[in-house]
Amino acid sequence: MSQDEMPAEVSLRDMYSDYFLDYASYVILERAVPYVEDGLKPVQRRILHSLNELDDGRYNKVANVVGNTMKYHPHGDASIGDAMVGLGQKDLLIDTQGNWGNVLTGDRAAAPRYIEARLTPFAKEITFNPKTTEWTPSYDGRNQEPVFLPVKFPLLLAQGVEGIAVGLACKILPHNFNELLDACIAVLRKEAIEIFPDFLTGGIMDASDYREGLRGGKVRVRARVEIESKKLLRITEVPYGTTTGGLMDNIVAANEKGKIKIAKVVDNTAAHAEILVHLPTGADPEIVRDALYAFTDCEVSISGNACVIVDGKPQFMGVHDILKHSAFHTKDLIQQELEIKLGELNDKWHFSSLEKIFIENEIYLKMKDCKSMEEVIKVIDKGLTPFKKLLQREVVEDDIVKLSKLPFLRMTKFDSAKADEALKALEDSIAEVEKNLRNLTRYTISYFKNLQKKYGKGRERKTEISSFEKVDRTQVVVANETLYIDRKNGFAGYGLKKEEALEKCSELDDIIVIGTDGKMKVMKVAEKLFVGKRPQHIAVFRKDEVKIYSIIYREGRDGPVRAKRFKIGGVTRDKEYDLATATKGTRILYFAIHDSEAESNDNVVLVHLKAQLRLRNLARPFKFEDIAIKGRGVRGNLVTKHAVDRVVRAPKNQELDLGDA
Repeated sequence: MSQDEMPAEVSLRDMYSDYFLDYASYVILERAVPYVEDGLKPVQRRILHSLNELDDGRYNKVANVVGNTMKYHPHGDASIGDAMVGLGQKDLLIDTQGNWGNVLTGDRAAAPRYIEARLTPFAKEITFNPKTTEWTPSYDGRNQEPVFLPVKFPLLLAQGVEGIAVGLACKILPHNFNELLDACIAVLRKEAIEIFPDFLTGGIMDASDYREGLRGGKVRVRARVEIESKKLLRITEVPYGTTTGGLMDNIVAANEKGKIKIAKVVDNTAAHAEILVHLPTGADPEIVRDALYAFTDCEVSISGNACVIVDGKPQFMGVHDILKHSAFHTKDLIQQELEIKLGELNDKWHFSSLEKIFIENEIYLKMKDCKSMEEVIKVIDKGLTPFKKLLQREVVEDDIVKLSKLPFLRMTKFDSAKADEALKALEDSIAEVEKNLRNLTRYTISYFKNLQKKYGKGRERKTEISSFEKVDRTQVVVANETLYIDRKNGFAGYGLKKEEALEKCSELDDIIVIGTDGKMKVMKVAEKLFVGKRPQHIAVFRKDEVKIYSIIYREGRDGPVRAKRFKIGGVTRDKEYDLATATKGTRILYFAIHDSEAESNDNVVLVHLKAQLRLRNLARPFKFEDIAIKGRGVRGNLVTKHAVDRVVRAPKNQELDLGDA
């Protein structure tokens, strides 16, 4: 072997890189992501094609359909069976019989050998047409399968889809049947459209941040929770993606963790969802309902990721663009069907006219002396020549061969009047198709309206569109813990049962800690955490409660004494803030908290100075109303430059010397 014939060296890294890209591309294109043309993933397309192939009007065992689909889908019966159950539960394309599971309870379908299926009339009308279908060999080359089905409906948006590929995910939420048809009509009329998800499980949805189903958008869906009485809540609809059994377990778990307070929960779901939440005596049903939204799957957030295959590549496309593509794709398919039908009608008219000429003018009698097929063709062609100008297209050899094979009995019983009627009917049909082609947009709109009239009943919106604020969990959580503090060792938490109790709290609360050195920190409460020895102040931090803090502190070990009034404002958890000058030896001499400015204005203290030469008045009053309320970062007003022994609250109803210090 010459040097030039030696195989090129390929590194292991490059080889595996190519293999990975091939695998990733295969998973994206052939398993996980739907095609924009028909809105189906390959396994769904193959199932529907197989159902159509087996269709005889009767139900087929799902096991048989799965087996037939394996001619086209090389990934085993389990994946096909699961995908088929998923299609059947959407109640759109597959007419089901038997136990197909329950989307409300999460119960699985029976085994494929026990359940049956067939195509719905709707599926037959919008999904199949072999004349407009592009075909490709199956994976083993033994059969032909559709590249995509000629779907004349925004099926992808009606059913929704979810798939996970290599480095790529797809999640398109289902939308309402009738609203999609209305939107398709609006698109063809060049009107603005707006569509939102609609779920079989119902619920209440806030879609203000939907963003057409693209990445970064989301919808929040709530269960429908009705207040039956002071002691009973009834859940009649559950959020998309949840089940009544899972939701009930979720509620029980939240109760056990102390986040909500209920007496018991009962699941009575059958054809419709019904979960009964019994409340204990004294519970506020509205607060418990809000707590269900805050701490259980009674409210879920669903993020979409509208990704489809366009021209053989994955592409992120908003639901409005998907719908527009579907509407115009349907229009193109209808145009193809009309053009095919027109061609067939013209061919039928052409041959019917030839047949009439052939029989009425007894051209067939001239064939009896012919000794070969070539002579027959020549004789017939010569006999037709005077009449060719009456035809709409040229007479070809296949036409003549077909005429020569007409049965003799048919020619002897030929009725010219009936032939004329048949030709007139064909001409009327041709004119009708040509009219529809000229008014293609109007005809497509009529098609969508007809679909809505035939199949839209009973497909009204199930999910209510609303807007609601996210429930603040700290406002509805049950305060079933107690905050304790071990001042000596500097620990706090709800697990220190033997230490000093401060106040009731929940596991979701934050606590504020202010040290004697003026350092402040807000932390998540825990069973036990270090807060510093002998803190100046520790309490549950509720950011919605505006407090006014008043402090007097000494700057450093020998610095001046200052006073300030402030509000905490926004804070970052676990970040340390300086309420006093960050000088070593700084110490808070006086600390007070008030609920209002008026209460803070009544705060008067006595500043006791250390004894010094020429210093006569050692107890000097200070009124906090003399300083403005500012932010926590201000330095504060000067109280005195003298050394301070202590600061105490001034006794009320006592005359104070408020003269100069």
